[in-house]
Amino acid sequence: MSRNVAEDGTGAGAGGVGRRTVGRAAVSLAAAALFAGAATDSARAGEGAREGVGLTPLLPVPTGPYPIGVTTLYLVDPERSDPWDPAIRVRELMVTVFYPARSAHGHPVARQMTGAAAELFAQVDAAVHHLPTHGVQWAAVRTHAHIDAPARDVPGPVILYSPGGGDPRTLGTGLAEELAGRGAVVVTLDHPGDTSEVEFPVAGPGRPEKVRTTVFRRDPRKDPGIFRTAIETRIADLRFVLDQLAVLAAGGNPDAAGRALPVGLGRAVDLRRVGVYGHSAGGTAAAQALYEDPRIGAAVNLEGFLDHPAPAPGRVGELFPVARHGVDRPLLLLGSAGFAGKGELARSWSAVRARSGGRVRRGEIARAGHWVFTDYAALAPQLQAAGLLGAGDRRALVGRIDPAESVPAVRRWVRSFFTRHLPRG
Repeated sequence: MSRNVAEDGTGAGAGGVGRRTVGRAAVSLAAAALFAGAATDSARAGEGAREGVGLTPLLPVPTGPYPIGVTTLYLVDPERSDPWDPAIRVRELMVTVFYPARSAHGHPVARQMTGAAAELFAQVDAAVHHLPTHGVQWAAVRTHAHIDAPARDVPGPVILYSPGGGDPRTLGTGLAEELAGRGAVVVTLDHPGDTSEVEFPVAGPGRPEKVRTTVFRRDPRKDPGIFRTAIETRIADLRFVLDQLAVLAAGGNPDAAGRALPVGLGRAVDLRRVGVYGHSAGGTAAAQALYEDPRIGAAVNLEGFLDHPAPAPGRVGELFPVARHGVDRPLLLLGSAGFAGKGELARSWSAVRARSGGRVRRGEIARAGHWVFTDYAALAPQLQAAGLLGAGDRRALVGRIDPAESVPAVRRWVRSFFTRHLPRG
């Protein structure tokens, strides 16, 4: 079983971690027909699956022709100390790799989160977004990817994903699976210290517990210093992961714990075709990484600011270099019609478009909210349909748009952009 990927039917708990309970709610779930492919045989199409004392939301089914494999990597950069905790003398990362598999036979389906991460998600993330904190079996949510399945013997483009500020990489599972099922190798990153919760395979120097939680206590956008550190760290993380993928492609094993890798994974990586996409702060990092790193051929910014926060009321924040100077490779700026920061976003997005010679494309998802680019697009409407999430909280997350429309729309925008700009050579 892949480390930090929970096996279907077992979960992956980690007891003994101190946690703060933030609320309670009794839960029952119903899902739209888009998610029927993930239901058990006994579950009626369009409903969440019952497991034990709670109900389990369903992730949307990928539409690609290939079975999907999944594995995790524990990566350690000895050249960087951790920016959020001075006791941690190295920079540690956890990444999930989704890839087209040669065969899925005999390889169990992975869960979206490990047990330890899911337990914290039900407290920290759920409290932030007014989701139910009890009754939902977050640890039982299944992906459509098979743990350590052998990789397809055809090199595919490499696409990195950086989640929103404070969000875990696991909330990008649906889109990553869609891209992997169509031939890409998709690497989703956590940014420890920033990420709400992340589970490592082992404890480490300066990090006595396997699970690490966020240092953020408010929106990083409201603190210019924290925001700058977060974005700079994310860009360095993305570039380091590309370095480690080069080790993988050359036949090495970059996993710091030396865990065996899926058969053929290194041969499935085509580093001549590299893309990066990210949501919110991850979108900021993706666009700036495109500007800084010539290995990246195309990037998608899913509603991330391209300027720093204003240093004082009545002033404007400094533009990132990508917005000041523009890009010489393709960049997609994709937003939502209902984003509260839409007006603030316009300045930096207009700047990069004006300076990029037509290389920047802009799009918008109608009737949508800021987190429509994440798995919340599928999860929040299921909770609302069951009476467990208020209409206002659902709108704040993903807008009024139905997931049967929003999920395919986001997939189509991102998939078609990378298909066009990371073509097979």
